[in-house]
Amino acid sequence: TVAGAVVAVAVVVGPASANKDPVTPKQLKVYQEAFMEEVRKGDLLFHGDAAMAEQLGVKLSTTGWACAMCHPMASDTHPHAFPKFQASMAKFATLRDMINWCIEKPNQGEKIDPESEAMKALEAYITWSNTGSVLVPGKY
Repeated sequence: TVAGAVVAVAVVVGPASANKDPVTPKQLKVYQEAFMEEVRKGDLLFHGDAAMAEQLGVKLSTTGWACAMCHPMASDTHPHAFPKFQASMAKFATLRDMINWCIEKPNQGEKIDPESEAMKALEAYITWSNTGSVLVPGKY
């Protein structure tokens, strides 16, 4: 059958990544530097830096609150737990949905574009902060 032939070819050829050249140390350094620049921006946004928010064209709060006021350790946001049903939103949500919910509800800020530089920076910071943290079932 056709399905059997496809499986046989996949087994013989192997995964697509097996045929690619490995990432060089120079390429990895460039990636890490770019990622850490986004983490830096996200850290500033997460902690309420008005200058960074203005630079990225976002208004994350009108209450004076920052993400860090409710989440002093960004790792307690558990980004690896998303997507999931989020009770506070009464829907299945992504991390980006949750970030915007927090901006709009408690912070009374303006929803940000899910594809914006600000959103990507917040996700990078939250993910980086979460490295090595342990998920506590039922916590968020």
